[in-house]
Amino acid sequence: MSHTREAGACTPGVTGPRAGTPYCVDTNLQASTPARGYRPPAPIPRAKRPGAIPLLFALWRNPLSICGDRHFVEPIVSEKTVIGQINVVSSPEGVHHVLVAHAENYPKDRRQLRILQPGLRTGLLTSSGDTWKVARHALAPLFTPSAVEAQTNAMLQCSQRMVQRLSQYDDGQILDMSAELARVTFEIISSMLFSDQTQTDSVEFSAALTRYFNSAGRIAPLDALDAPNWVPRLGVCRARKAIQFFESLAERIIRRRRTDMAKGLRPPRDLVTLLLEAKDPRTGDGLSEADVAGSIITFIGAGHETTANTLAWTLFLLAKHPRVLSAVEAEIDSCRSEDVARWPEQLILTRAVVNEAMRLYPPAPIMSRIASVADEILGVKIPRGSTVIIAPYIIHRHRTLWEQPDYFRPERFLQSATEKVAPYAFLPFGAGPRVCIGQRLSQVEAVIVLATLLRYFRFSLPSDTKTFPVHRVTLRPVPNLAMKVAVRR
Repeated sequence: MSHTREAGACTPGVTGPRAGTPYCVDTNLQASTPARGYRPPAPIPRAKRPGAIPLLFALWRNPLSICGDRHFVEPIVSEKTVIGQINVVSSPEGVHHVLVAHAENYPKDRRQLRILQPGLRTGLLTSSGDTWKVARHALAPLFTPSAVEAQTNAMLQCSQRMVQRLSQYDDGQILDMSAELARVTFEIISSMLFSDQTQTDSVEFSAALTRYFNSAGRIAPLDALDAPNWVPRLGVCRARKAIQFFESLAERIIRRRRTDMAKGLRPPRDLVTLLLEAKDPRTGDGLSEADVAGSIITFIGAGHETTANTLAWTLFLLAKHPRVLSAVEAEIDSCRSEDVARWPEQLILTRAVVNEAMRLYPPAPIMSRIASVADEILGVKIPRGSTVIIAPYIIHRHRTLWEQPDYFRPERFLQSATEKVAPYAFLPFGAGPRVCIGQRLSQVEAVIVLATLLRYFRFSLPSDTKTFPVHRVTLRPVPNLAMKVAVRR
């Protein structure tokens, strides 16, 4: 890729965005997204509830496609279906009730666990009870604000290596940015949480993760109908090779760390060490080997996948909104700070754009719970054993909570915005005791990677782009996001 910008613009020694004319964030961006303007791709809400067979097929193909008009206007939609009673809770009060005030009465749904556990095992995402509490408490020091801030230079270095990789291609070449972003986020999480000891190719890992999500990550009819666990699942069988890859990786990491510790070597205070040293304060018991392995797989897999998807959707939306892109570039160019840890607080519009991308395309679009006791939410009876759905995808597009909810309007997240975001109306990382432990890390990482890339390159979409959001555990752009990568002039 030939460069015509100032000397050294894409060299590893560059540590911050280019200084320029001080830039004032333009909060009047509404004109770039008029009510009749471009609507980012999303399933069209159904006018009628699908029948039994269409429902099962939609759940397998793309669960987002079962959403109906009612879901985006009513606080709670409670329906009896072929898979049991489903209660979709979308009001902020209802979300608080389920995820915060009465979280102990709403454990994770067995269907969700049946899909996740074959690959992620009993990691932090899928475990419960004492196992979850011990792991969560042990890992908390890695995700404090100061701990995340201490890792921002590592994030920048990985981002700069991505700049170097992209610089090797011809100017204007079309690249698979889904893969490129997955690579950089894999490198970041490997460096931060595993001290670069995963010793696994990021491309190989991402390919295995995609195989898993596209097979075992689907809601198969047997899972939807709650068939017994002993009934073989075709998706799990197809994902066996990917599952074995994850298990082998976790075993290698644990074995290597245990060997170092046995030799008396001082291990890094990273995720692996903290998991191996974790103890239940009441019993003194540590986590099982399977629990440690599950958390390792969870953090490598879900940890890099969700941030990569957020960045992919952000680049996609910016490419569709040139005026917003120009404003973001101006903000990045004007940032004078060499202290990368301050970028997330200084790049106000950039951060708002990332938040708006997560609003339209939340990393975890649907969370399911099971009502362990009979309950009532906003006057609606919730029978014991029924499924309760908290869907950030629906809540983020709910017509009673957002103005023009289907359109890209990053000004929603500017401090001077007239539209205030209600509590529990924005849930990209969940809420309550099980809120994503890595939410701050992901937000900071996304801003740093985005600022570094947009400092040097402009990303545009080929004319034949047909990217669409598909729920496969996470919310992925399908097919992978192809973009034209050109040097900024």
